[in-house]
Amino acid sequence: MADIRNYTLNFGPQHPAAHGVLRLVLELEGEVIKRADPHVGLLHRATEKLAESKPFNQSIGYMDRLDYVSMMCNEHGYVLAIEKLLGIAPPVRAQYIRVMFDEITRILNHLLWLGAHALDIGAMTVFLYAFREREDLMDCYEAVSGARMHATYYRPGGVYRDLPISMPQYQASAWRSEAQIKKLNENRQGSLLDFIENFAQRFDGKVDEYETLLTDNRIWKQRTVDIGVVSAERALALGFTGPMLRGSGVAWDLRRKQPYEVYDQLEFDIPVGVNGDCYDRYLVRVAEMRQSNRIIKQCIDWLRKNPGPVMLQDHKITPPTREEMKDNMESLIHHFKLFTEGYHVPIGEAYAAVEHPKGEFGVYLVSDGSNKPFRLKVRAPGFSHLAALDEMSRGHLLADVVAILSSQDIVFGEIDR
Repeated sequence: MADIRNYTLNFGPQHPAAHGVLRLVLELEGEVIKRADPHVGLLHRATEKLAESKPFNQSIGYMDRLDYVSMMCNEHGYVLAIEKLLGIAPPVRAQYIRVMFDEITRILNHLLWLGAHALDIGAMTVFLYAFREREDLMDCYEAVSGARMHATYYRPGGVYRDLPISMPQYQASAWRSEAQIKKLNENRQGSLLDFIENFAQRFDGKVDEYETLLTDNRIWKQRTVDIGVVSAERALALGFTGPMLRGSGVAWDLRRKQPYEVYDQLEFDIPVGVNGDCYDRYLVRVAEMRQSNRIIKQCIDWLRKNPGPVMLQDHKITPPTREEMKDNMESLIHHFKLFTEGYHVPIGEAYAAVEHPKGEFGVYLVSDGSNKPFRLKVRAPGFSHLAALDEMSRGHLLADVVAILSSQDIVFGEIDR
């Protein structure tokens, strides 16, 4: 008999599957996992504590940096909590814009996840395919906020500004011919809505391409089917949310069960898995991208037909326009007070949750009546998923740990905070 002894292996602290800094301490018997102990906290930036030291509006940018793949969805949870405490609701047009960008963000998140997940398991091409589509959606972020990632576009009372009527275009350069520039700018001749509509019309075909590469691929199925199985009961007990929970067969989605903004007026389905393995979680996220695309198309139709304000006109909470601020003394005072002192939020507490691409992203906010939060607690979806890694990977091989970890879609910005 060969002498097989248990030994302990450091997996990390750097590993591309983790989207951040994870140290896994693995106890192995040969190549079989006996125990997996995740060590977190290597990316701790004290986001919640920092938010307690500055006016409410000045922390929106911190939310972007939690899960830095789902920027606007993080902002959404925080802004909803502030609006709950203030007792305000944004104009309907702003709500449709938020929902549209939530779904754009969901596609952005799932595309990065799909590319990185495939790369971790050994499929190189999908990464390049996924980033081709991400580029267009990043341009949408840039068009509304000026930033490609950390947008700070959602504000209490609405959104920063209405959708632009023209799309930024590629300029002539020494590296591209005129013909190439013209082709790149073909779908950028109209407004941002035209550009998003053009994207939505061809995106389902792009998802078909990803599925052609992976869904029935023999090697892909060997690496993901029956790996990291979690039953529906265990998924609920472990606090799973989002695709991790739906992959195990539980049809729980906050957009349906606890609707916020205008989700109750939109048509979409909730994709659900059967076996709760890595393969089902993959299928759920791919199906979610198609449903997000369906929601985006409905939002585009509504936004075309219904112009209107995208911000409340209460200048104690929302800033006046630049034009008003330059012409009117009272508006100038409002502007100055808002950006230096901020606004005072009534005493109370609120919890607001959104269906983030990774699960339930919740923000618990306590106000003592001052201009900054007394306490802020973020409920990060990835934390519960990572806690279950030990249970999910026991009895599997070392190579399967990468597939399981990657299928959880973890970003450490929100776990370590």
